[in-house]
Formats: sequence, structure tokens, C-alpha cells
Amino acid sequence: MLALTSVDTGEPGAESGAGGGPGERVLPIWIGPAEASAIAMELAGVKFARPLTHDLLKQVILGLGADLRKVIITQVKDNTYYAELHIYRGDAVIQIDARPSDSIAVALRLKAPIYTSDSLLALTSVDTGEPGAESGAGGGPGGPGAPGKFTP
Repeated sequence: MLALTSVDTGEPGAESGAGGGPGERVLPIWIGPAEASAIAMELAGVKFARPLTHDLLKQVILGLGADLRKVIITQVKDNTYYAELHIYRGDAVIQIDARPSDSIAVALRLKAPIYTSDSLLALTSVDTGEPGAESGAGGGPGGPGAPGKFTP
């Protein structure tokens, strides 16, 4: 399971939309061992002699002169999460449907922010009860109601 976290500071304009008092919110996403390994290896800074799948996608995006600006975890349907890669090339914006696990692995490699909506966070997140030290999810670009920013 991958847990994306957001911190609700309890300050006006910084609520994640998930309710409750100050504390950390976790968006639990079940992923396979290969994707978990790809994410863990990137977080640990492990590099391989040959590119792995997510490294390859990073090189394709960069090689085409494009930029991954953000990943949005868009919805959960029948216990399956959905995500979109938002790739910019010049004036064109290309939105690609993808699994959240792959999206997160690519976002980490390209240092792209990961977002979700306050409504999805309210629907599926879990309160750990642990107070956090970072700003809340809704305080990202666009203010409350905009997609919440997460750090994997």
C-alpha cells in the first residue's frame, strides 16, 4: 500500500476538506510490488545502469521537449483509483489516463507535484491522528477547493 499524506493544520484556508481537527491525512492506495519497488528505489536515490520503465518514460517526455507539470489523482471507482499525467509541450496540454502508482513513480523522477481534490480526500483518506508540521492540502495553488497538493 502506498500512503500519500497531507497535513491539516486547522488553519482557515488550509483545510484538506477531509474534516476533523489538526492531524495528518493519508490517502491509502494499494499498488503492486513492482510499482512499490520503483517508487522506493527513486525515493532512496538508487540508480541503475540501464533505465527502468519509469525512467524510460521520463526520458521520452524530456526527449520530446515536454514537461510533466503535475499528476492528479482524479477519482476512485469500484475501489480502483484513477490518475492523470498533465504533460505540457509548447502550448499543448496532453492529459494521459494512468494508474496512480505509475503516475507517482514518474512524478518523483521528474519532480512534478501530485494533487487530488478535496472531495476525493474527504471520501477516501484516513486520519492518522498525528499532528503535522506542513501546510494543508487545500492551501496549494488555487486555494481552498483546488486540488490538494501531496508529497509522496
